[in-house]
Amino acid sequence: MTSDPKIIIALDFPAVQLALDFIAPLSPKDCRLKVGKELFTIGGSDFVKILTKKGFDVFLDLKFHDIPNTVAAACHAAADLGVWMINVHASGGRKMMETAANRLAQLNQPPLLIGVTILTSLSADEIHEIGFSGSPAENVLRLAKLADDSGLNGVVCSPLEAATVRQATHSHFKLITPGVRPKSAAMDDQTRVMTPADALQAGANYLVIGRPITAAKQPLEALNAIIAETL
Repeated sequence: MTSDPKIIIALDFPAVQLALDFIAPLSPKDCRLKVGKELFTIGGSDFVKILTKKGFDVFLDLKFHDIPNTVAAACHAAADLGVWMINVHASGGRKMMETAANRLAQLNQPPLLIGVTILTSLSADEIHEIGFSGSPAENVLRLAKLADDSGLNGVVCSPLEAATVRQATHSHFKLITPGVRPKSAAMDDQTRVMTPADALQAGANYLVIGRPITAAKQPLEALNAIIAETL
């Protein structure tokens, strides 16, 4: 349907076979896939390689956060799996992000390296409770600018902050937005949400969508409806 699919489906399944059954009718031309901590812990690198061999661009969502050399080594190992995108917590700091970016820059075909700003499940009260001053939007903007300055390819942010981040970062900087829900879907545990069309209009490059597709009675129809909504 497009050479640069905007929808990244979050494969939040408790078993590899459930995920494989789900993706069977899907085409890499229509969507990309996100593998998070649960499914990677269950299926490991072998599962990721199955997806890449099927032609899917894989966003390996492991949110690395550690000392700089450890994170850089983990990013390099992830790149060896042939994934399209990986991420680190921007709150790990400039040195951590720069070290990882420099390590990946040595590769012939490095994956996109994306920073996680503020998790979309966190409310303002929860952000303050863990020691961040200011609003969620202020913290997202600060961390996004730091990630941009540190050589990352983009950030994960709420669609509600996408317009502000887009204005404050380089034009090539990618914005990946979870917390995207079609109008007919429930909010689940996301607190800062927007519709797919509005998120793209605000400046998002790619949309991470899980349950509105994976929990739908007809997942392929749900995906196609969301794609149509974004055109």
